[in-house]
Amino acid sequence: MDALLIPWRNRGMRTRLGCLSHKSDSYNDFTAILPDKPNRALKLSTEEATRWADSFDSLLSHKYGVAAFRAFLKTEFSEENLEFWLACEEFKKTRSTTKLASKAHRIFEEFIDVQAPREVNIDFQTREVTRNNVQEPSLSCFDQAQGKVHSLMEKDSYPRFLRSKIYTDLLTQTQRRLS
Repeated sequence: MDALLIPWRNRGMRTRLGCLSHKSDSYNDFTAILPDKPNRALKLSTEEATRWADSFDSLLSHKYGVAAFRAFLKTEFSEENLEFWLACEEFKKTRSTTKLASKAHRIFEEFIDVQAPREVNIDFQTREVTRNNVQEPSLSCFDQAQGKVHSLMEKDSYPRFLRSKIYTDLLTQTQRRLS
């Protein structure tokens, strides 16, 4: 029976490796995942894109900034950090106390718990504080973990993003539109 499974496993492994080897870092990959419809022109000024380099929070406050950063993080296989940060931002908008607990548990299970499908890189103490916070969820129960992930992205991924082909190509494209 194991002999029958080996070709299937190899095929699956080849598929996964093929996806991993297609690590693109281009402007075209960014435009493919923009929040707007693909046939629309990119409504982004050079000034706005340049402002993203002023601060990480400026990047995160713009929908195209988030889309560009997400595309970059995918090339580094670390988009779970941004997805967790965004999930926390959305969680903070929750007004229903009945939904608060279910959303908190879903976020914890998806991003924080050990062996979570999209586990973020946080220290043991932060993980345990968050685990305890989720037992009686409040709008601030992920604040410490979200802060750690924000800091990690700001110090680690963000500087690389600013030097990436995705960002430099994006600046070039916005400047060409002005010419």
